[in-house]
Amino acid sequence: MEVLTPQMYYVLLVLHQPMHGYEIMNEITKITNGEINVGAGTLYTLLPKFEKECYIQLIKVENNKKIYQITNLGKKKLQKERMLKQISYLDQIGG
Repeated sequence: MEVLTPQMYYVLLVLHQPMHGYEIMNEITKITNGEINVGAGTLYTLLPKFEKECYIQLIKVENNKKIYQITNLGKKKLQKERMLKQISYLDQIGG
């Protein structure tokens, strides 16, 4: 999979705890102080993509809401993205 967009990154980040779609969108808005918003269209396109890539897994369906959580592979992807962001930052400041 490609380098993650900010929306993709934060979807994976908040899924360290099980959540359904609406909770995911609200949590991203909350932890980014409103700087990153993930709309329903974006989110519901990303979730099956991430599930197919094995970055997240559907853990249960509760009241017709699908609840997802990040997998070990998803955690590795996040870790890789963090390293890439750090390298990019160091390149920008001349480090």
